[in-house]
Amino acid sequence: MAAKAPIIVIKKKISHGGHHGGAWKVAYADFVTAMMALFIVLWLLSSSKEVQQAVGGYFRDPTGTSKQIGSAMEGVGESSTVSKDNMAKLKDELQETIRQVPNFDTLKSNIEMTITSEGLRIELMESATSTFFDSGKPEPNKDGQDILIALAKELGTLPNKIAIEGHTDSKPYSGKTNYSNWELSVDRANAARRLMQQNGIRGDQIMQVRGYADQHLRKTDDPLDPSNRRVSLIVQYLNKTKDDPDEPVKDEKNEGGGPKPNAGGK
Repeated sequence: MAAKAPIIVIKKKISHGGHHGGAWKVAYADFVTAMMALFIVLWLLSSSKEVQQAVGGYFRDPTGTSKQIGSAMEGVGESSTVSKDNMAKLKDELQETIRQVPNFDTLKSNIEMTITSEGLRIELMESATSTFFDSGKPEPNKDGQDILIALAKELGTLPNKIAIEGHTDSKPYSGKTNYSNWELSVDRANAARRLMQQNGIRGDQIMQVRGYADQHLRKTDDPLDPSNRRVSLIVQYLNKTKDDPDEPVKDEKNEGGGPKPNAGGK
């Protein structure tokens, strides 16, 4: 009987191509990130000024704590005393804010910020061409609205109380009967209050609305000077004593009778 032929089993080894690694994933992730950044930039360029400022503010202060001036605790309404050093910081922040307002270059010489014993005083002074209020009108014009709205959005984040003052020069009001500089000064202060409360100032922040007519002139030697016509905002210290007068600190003097202009506040 013939011998059986041996059974031969042939196994084929199938080899796969070499491993390509994950380098393509890194390149793709870089591409997607770049595209996302491009779309964000394009969106910001087409957004309004308010949106651009809000996004920029987030990246400058993601935690939102830089505005908590004068308090070691988070939130508003704390009773820590705001020092003059803190007010100087607030002054710098407000100056930076109003620089973003349209027409700031033409308005800056009529905006003054000084630190007084009562707090931070912000003066919006008129010029011969009516800067913030049209002549004889109680409502702020477009430039006045822009400045007041910008200030309201910043001051509304603070726990500090705010007083608003209206002032006129000594020229008698000639618009209508039974209406004088007393009514005009109060109406302008109230108009500023209403606008600011509509744009960020809380209802419990306004402590006083004052109208002085021409009784507190900036330039006592020139009662008709346009800068005597002004609206003043006073950001008051927290826990301020009632006996503190509203006077500039000693190193701020002006021969014209008003607070010394601050070069950084214009």
